[in-house]
Amino acid sequence: MNEAVKNRKIRDDFPISETVTQVVTILDTINQWIDEIPPIDQPQRFGNKAFRTWSAKLQENAESLISAALDEKFHCAIPELKLYLIEGVGNSIRIDYGTGHELSFCAFLCCLYKIGAFTEDDSTAVILKLFQRYLEVMQNLQLTYRMEPAGSHGVWSLDDFQFLPFIWGSSQLLDHKRLLPKSFPDADISSSFYKDYMFLGCINFINQVKTGPFAEHSNQLWNISGVALWSKVNSGLIKMYKAEVLAKFPVIQHFLFGSLLSIKPADDS
Repeated sequence: MNEAVKNRKIRDDFPISETVTQVVTILDTINQWIDEIPPIDQPQRFGNKAFRTWSAKLQENAESLISAALDEKFHCAIPELKLYLIEGVGNSIRIDYGTGHELSFCAFLCCLYKIGAFTEDDSTAVILKLFQRYLEVMQNLQLTYRMEPAGSHGVWSLDDFQFLPFIWGSSQLLDHKRLLPKSFPDADISSSFYKDYMFLGCINFINQVKTGPFAEHSNQLWNISGVALWSKVNSGLIKMYKAEVLAKFPVIQHFLFGSLLSIKPADDS
């Protein structure tokens, strides 16, 4: 996936299969529900309880949404697919969202590959069309329902909510001649190029929701801007993701395993 988006822009022309289009439609539908279920008046500033109503609607309709998006031969996988989709949008009890939820949506995509609904030829579209749309919907959820960041990393983590867009976004910029890592903390840069580059889209979102010096509210990203090459940023973020997300028990303890993604150790051979 990282290789599939190397030096590609979000608005580039690339093949988009019917299945990818149909799964994007799922995201369009649940995004529309956000408009239909506005936040309620409540004393708490964060964690608007209307999110629970939105989440309940997803839980009720996830099976039918996925069923409409996939060919009938893949419907036997829906009981597992729907759980990854539901887990991929945040926790309805805590009204929070973090890298563990993002990982669950990534598992949803991985399962679609495993059952054959997606093929390798879909990889560019899966990231730049489908995952990009997922990112937009998650940002809408976070803003509308004032969702809390899952966990307690705060400003010292890579981002309050996302991680994978920074990996794939740095791959998009790998050989860019003018947009260097030192450029991205500049708000003018992110606001000018966010529609083409996932990394800069995340920075632009941060600049919209946070105030004060970038080095203070996003210290880890500020440190990354000191790396000379995007290739170093990309490889470093992959190592960091393995260590700080996949290898962390507080994150992985909530991950669901089943027949598609088994808990059994992989065969090294």
